[in-house]
Formats: sequence, C-alpha cells, structure tokens
Amino acid sequence: MTIELPKPIADYVAANARLDVDGMIQPFAPDAVVIDAGLGKRFEGQRELRTLFEDEVVPVKAIFTPETARHEDGKVVIEGPAHGDFKGSPIRFTYSFTLQNDAIKALEITL
Repeated sequence: MTIELPKPIADYVAANARLDVDGMIQPFAPDAVVIDAGLGKRFEGQRELRTLFEDEVVPVKAIFTPETARHEDGKVVIEGPAHGDFKGSPIRFTYSFTLQNDAIKALEITL
C-alpha cells in the first residue's frame, strides 16, 4: 500500500530507506528539532541530526516504513514499523512531523 506524504516527509522516508544520511538531513529546517522518546534524547539543528542518523540509524540499518498517515493538531502523524539489526525488530513507531515552509521543523518519535 502506498500512502501520500507531503514532499519533505516523502523525501526523508525515501532517504531513510537508502540509509542516505545527507538525504535524510536535507528535508529538515536548519534549526529543526527531533525528539526520540525511544532513545530519550533531543536533537537540535542539522549537525545534531547528522549525529543521530550516523550513530543511531545507519549502524543498525533502522528503516521506517509508513503504513498510515493522518493530519492531527497541525501535524502529520505517521505510523508504521521500523526494522533493522536491533533488538525487537520490527518495532512500531509513531512519527509526528511539524512542517514549516516546505521543510520539517520538528519530529517527535514515539513507540
């Protein structure tokens, strides 16, 4: 099943599927914030996002596959599994994106 996603989110998902760090960073605003509840960490700005992707995503080949998408309280909320070389794979996640000026301004990742 293919779901329609706003371009910045679709670009992020496509780059994540390729484990392309530069591609994953590109759709984010320079001052974007990512809160990853699973890691218990907050990342601010593209430099910290690079650290997140290089240290936590690529080494375990964590790839998120969206299954559902909805608009809720001004956010785009996407749910689906992430699979890779990590304990418990696959794990279902909820990604709540805030978009601004055709870029991802914020992302909250929860289990």
